[in-house]
Amino acid sequence: MTNNQGDQRHLTTLDRDLGRFSSLTSATQFVGRPLIGIGISGAFIALAGIVAMIYFGLSNNSFIVIVAACLGAYMALNIGANDVANNMGPAVGANALTMGGAIAIAVVFETAGALIAGGDVVSTIAKGIIAPERMGTASVFIWAMTSALLAAAIWVNLATWVGAPVSTTHSVVGGVMGAGIAAAGFAAVSWPTMGKIAASWVISPVLGGAIAALFLALIKSRIIYRDDKIAAAKTWVPILVGIMGGAFASYLALKGLKKIIKIDLPMALMIGLAVGIVIWAITIPLIRKQAQGLENRNKSLKVLFGIPLVVSAALLSFAHGANDVANAVGPLAAIVQATQSGDFLQAVTIPTWVMVIGAFGISFGLLLFGPKLIRMVGSQITKLNPMRAYCVALSAAITVIVASWLGLPVSSTHIAVGAVFGVGFFREWDAERRLRKARVAMPHRTQYGPEERRRRKLVRRSHFMTIIAAWIITVPAAAILSAVIFFVINSATV
Repeated sequence: MTNNQGDQRHLTTLDRDLGRFSSLTSATQFVGRPLIGIGISGAFIALAGIVAMIYFGLSNNSFIVIVAACLGAYMALNIGANDVANNMGPAVGANALTMGGAIAIAVVFETAGALIAGGDVVSTIAKGIIAPERMGTASVFIWAMTSALLAAAIWVNLATWVGAPVSTTHSVVGGVMGAGIAAAGFAAVSWPTMGKIAASWVISPVLGGAIAALFLALIKSRIIYRDDKIAAAKTWVPILVGIMGGAFASYLALKGLKKIIKIDLPMALMIGLAVGIVIWAITIPLIRKQAQGLENRNKSLKVLFGIPLVVSAALLSFAHGANDVANAVGPLAAIVQATQSGDFLQAVTIPTWVMVIGAFGISFGLLLFGPKLIRMVGSQITKLNPMRAYCVALSAAITVIVASWLGLPVSSTHIAVGAVFGVGFFREWDAERRLRKARVAMPHRTQYGPEERRRRKLVRRSHFMTIIAAWIITVPAAAILSAVIFFVINSATV
């Protein structure tokens, strides 16, 4: 064997070893990535406990608050991992934002919404679901709230793991209901309130889907299907941006600024109308300038909707942080108040340090675990482009306003995901309608069989069924889990 052959064999062996090492490194990184997220999450939960200990010192009472602070941090992480995807998913799926850009915007605006405009008062037991006077003692109330918080966090964690966007509000509601029933019996539950919440399971996604589908129909008929698409876009895009601006102004005035100033629905609508007109007027010259030189095709329209879509995603995140942070820290704040004063019958004021735990927990949860649900909502239910994603964002803001006007409790998760479904199902209906027209015009055109038509469906049925099933069982699952946890805690402390 010559030296050259020996060298060549040696190099081949070295390449093979390096290849194995590279594969091992990749595998280690793949395995280690989730562990890093879990490690950072554990550190944040521990930090929340330390913050509670600093405020309360070390005593029997403070131990309960420290544990509750850790559970509140755990719940906030899960809200960030699951709920925030509904705001950012459509923009990422439409390629208007990268995953990194979406997470950066959401972290900033979720935190700002929670700290600037987060609700400072929540009712004693999750908006009147349970009659607090039936709890008997402060200790029973504290264990019930602890059970509700842990059960809701575990359920949202499980839903995130299987890839199902669920309502964290409904998870907390189910947790409170289950612990309340375990502590004080079925008579303690406000069943009319629970009836409204159950109705929202249907109302939220249907209303969100219908409004999103209507706006997509408008965009298709007035812009996409026109001969001169750019000219049509110059007229309609400023109107749509004005509607978006007005809707978000009303939304934020009504739901997101309660801590700063109380505004009723008529005033919020007037503010929205004024803001919408101003934005419409400002947008007209901007869209005309942006449309210069664009080709008369659908791809050019995506450019015109890109920036409004990013802005709408940021505003949705701000409003979500302002409203949903209470899901993470409401029960924690109730435990803090009951531990400090023994009073669990009055409204609960959320301390600043508790709000900070909720705000940063949501941001960390999104940063560490959010991409999975962002991909699910943004691209795995149906294919989105900037126009379709814009309809989803617009629907989310308008649906909340309509629901507030009707006095209906709705879930932001159900609205956003329902809007994605609405867009997808409308596309299916529209494609089928155009196919029927083509058959009439060209009777000899190739006909698709039933199997091929099923394959061409634009909404993935497997995801649809998984998400609907998760929505239906969220409240009962969280309630049963919470009741079991309460019985375990109660038996251990008696």
